[in-house]
Amino acid sequence: MGPPPERPSLDERERAFRELYAAHFDAVLGYALRRVERAADAGDVTADTFLVAWRRLAYAPQGPDVRPWLYGVARRVLANHRRGERRRTALGERLRRELSAHVPDASNEVVQREDVTAAMGRLSARDQEVLELHLWEGLESREIAEVLGLSGAVVRPRLSRARTRLRELLGHDPCGHACNDACNDPGPPGHHHSDRPIELTRKER
Repeated sequence: MGPPPERPSLDERERAFRELYAAHFDAVLGYALRRVERAADAGDVTADTFLVAWRRLAYAPQGPDVRPWLYGVARRVLANHRRGERRRTALGERLRRELSAHVPDASNEVVQREDVTAAMGRLSARDQEVLELHLWEGLESREIAEVLGLSGAVVRPRLSRARTRLRELLGHDPCGHACNDACNDPGPPGHHHSDRPIELTRKER
C-alpha cells in the first residue's frame, strides 16, 4: 500500500467522514445485523467499523469501491468480536466449573429477615452502608474502613451507632455477639470471628 495523499485539513477530513458515514451507515449496520445474534452486538461492530474508517480515512478508496472497503473493515472487526465472545464464553464456563468445585452451597446458611431489612430502610444512607457491609458481606469494621476509604477509628463508632439505631427500631440486636466483636475488637484484616453476623440476600434491599 502506497503512502497516503497529502494530508487534508481537519475540516476536510471531518466533512469527508460525515459523508462516508451518512452514505454507508445503513449498509454496514445491515452487514453486521445479518451476522450476529444480538442487535446490540451489531451496533458495536458498526461503531468499531466506522472508528477504524475514521483512523484510516486517508487510505479509503473513492467512489463505488468504498463500500466493499468498509465491508472488509467490518469483516475484521466482526472476527475480533467473535474471538472476544469465544474467550469470554470459555472464561465464564471455566469460572463456573471452578466455583462449583470449590465454593460450597451456602443457601441453607442465608437467613432472610424482612423485619431487619425494613428497619434498615429507615436508617440514614451512611448507617445502611456500614450495616450492609457488615451484615450482608460479613466484613469486620477494619475491612469496612478499607472499603469506604476511612480509618478504623471512624468506622468502629459509626458501626456501633448504626447497630444501636437498628436495635432501637427492632427491639433487639440482630448482630449478636459477632457485632460486638467487630466493633470492639476488629482483629487483623481478613480475620473472621466464629460467630458471624447474620447474612441477608441482595434481594432484600
